[in-house]
Amino acid sequence: MGYLRLRQIALVARDLAAVEKQIADVLGLEICHRDPGVGKYGLHNALFPMSGTFLEVVSPLTEGTAGGRYLERRRGDGGYMYIVDCDDLERRRDHFKAMGVRLVQDLKSGDEVSTSEALHLHPKDTGATLLSVDRHSGGADVMGGYHWAGPRWQEKDRSKTVAAITGARMQCDDPSTTADRWSKLLERPVERSEGGIWTIELDNARARFSPLEDDRGEGLSAVRLSCRDAKAILANADKAGVKIGEVPSGPFVELCGTRFVLA
Repeated sequence: MGYLRLRQIALVARDLAAVEKQIADVLGLEICHRDPGVGKYGLHNALFPMSGTFLEVVSPLTEGTAGGRYLERRRGDGGYMYIVDCDDLERRRDHFKAMGVRLVQDLKSGDEVSTSEALHLHPKDTGATLLSVDRHSGGADVMGGYHWAGPRWQEKDRSKTVAAITGARMQCDDPSTTADRWSKLLERPVERSEGGIWTIELDNARARFSPLEDDRGEGLSAVRLSCRDAKAILANADKAGVKIGEVPSGPFVELCGTRFVLA
């Protein structure tokens, strides 16, 4: 079997500059790229690298964007996309078609340094959040070419506090049914754990599905980070006036309407 890995989590924010500053101040991350390609969707963005995984923040520039509608539907900033990569995109495209899943986008972009391809699946056919399945010219090397992050993203992948993203949790109207759907889409088994949470294991991370915890509806609500210095992150959050809390799996800081659980 080929690889299937979590590579990127995307968040959506009303005020990109404010969220960028919080991420830099609290998590100690650096922006590696701003993708001009998202401008065709009425957005601007910033990407932050973490050992070959990426955090993206997008924000609307114009009225009537999908990102803007998501902000309205979820009543503010929050998680937007769960992005995985693989080495067998053609087979997976055929698999999605056989399942009757619609593609919002079928993209390919590149330059002399790197190329990236992406299949954005229709959220009404997946549930939970927008799921994207990608392939990148870096192949099995997570520190190789990743076009969405720019030609020299590796130079900015040097956080002293955060190592990598290791998972995300989506709150769902029906977590069992949604987890089963993702399991079939990604062709990975799903298991139930305590608290009505369902988990799919990828090569490097987890996708977790839980019941609704608030009135914001379905969506990506938490990101799990492998940390080099969790204490420093908590101290940074306290200094920045960012919300700090505790869940059974560990402490968290809240950024862009999303819990970042520190491990």
